[in-house]
Amino acid sequence: MHIPDMNLLVALNVLLEEGSVVGAARRMNLSAPAMSRTLTRIREALNDPILVRSGRGLVPTPRALELREQVRGVVELAHGVFTQSQDSDLSQLDRTFSIRANDVFFGIYGGALRQQMALEMPNAALRVVPEGFTDDEALNEGRIDLAISATHHFSADIKVQQLFSCPFVGLAREGHPIFQQAMTPQRFAGFDHISVSRRGRARGPIDAVLAELDLERRVLFTTPTFYSAIFALADSDLILPLMPQLLLRTLEPLGLKLKAFELPIALQPVEICQAWHPRLDNDHAHRWLRRTLKTLCDNASV
Repeated sequence: MHIPDMNLLVALNVLLEEGSVVGAARRMNLSAPAMSRTLTRIREALNDPILVRSGRGLVPTPRALELREQVRGVVELAHGVFTQSQDSDLSQLDRTFSIRANDVFFGIYGGALRQQMALEMPNAALRVVPEGFTDDEALNEGRIDLAISATHHFSADIKVQQLFSCPFVGLAREGHPIFQQAMTPQRFAGFDHISVSRRGRARGPIDAVLAELDLERRVLFTTPTFYSAIFALADSDLILPLMPQLLLRTLEPLGLKLKAFELPIALQPVEICQAWHPRLDNDHAHRWLRRTLKTLCDNASV
């Protein structure tokens, strides 16, 4: 029986993750020409181009897309066979965890998580992955190890755990006119607002609540991160209407003269969860990561 070269599976997995011969070569410590020759061997073995030129980059063929999850599963299974004993010693584990989460989460918990990793997994690293694919796709395809978000609409096989509840307050610079009189929905809606949206959306749940009161706000600045919104407040009369309350503790080190206020409208807190693919459910290091994050969140909310 002909036994295929298993190294080709590893190379194929990396090529599909990177979508680039140069990127794959860098990860595998090979030269670009050597990686290109490996891709040629993969193409011959599978009788498919696997990656084809599109503009300045490469895109997977339909056959490659069909194989991607299967290939990754086989590579992870093989990795588990040879590293099972090593994984039990977290202090020796050399691994990068890819996490999709926004700046709010890492602003609140990132420092404590890194400190705990330095104590228990000093050789491990964190990589924050930006949005691109849906969480389901990214988890299924192994592009991320963990998704942390307010989204609870995952496919049935994805594991989900509640982390914490995130209430909101308003935020403006000290001395802002909004603090000169009693807060009402009308005054709240009358000031120019900042909207924080990774997808560039100026409208959201707050607008539905205001509409029920026959009110409408004006959004003059839309930004993808809370920290860029916070810095925009310092020298303007804009207000940030949806400031995560838990993030307030991170403002003092920034030296910004900002002041929080209670919202004059009723908004439900956002429930934040962590989600992962079931293939990682029993992974020792991944279990440590999930357990540590849950403990940090529980302790912060006490």
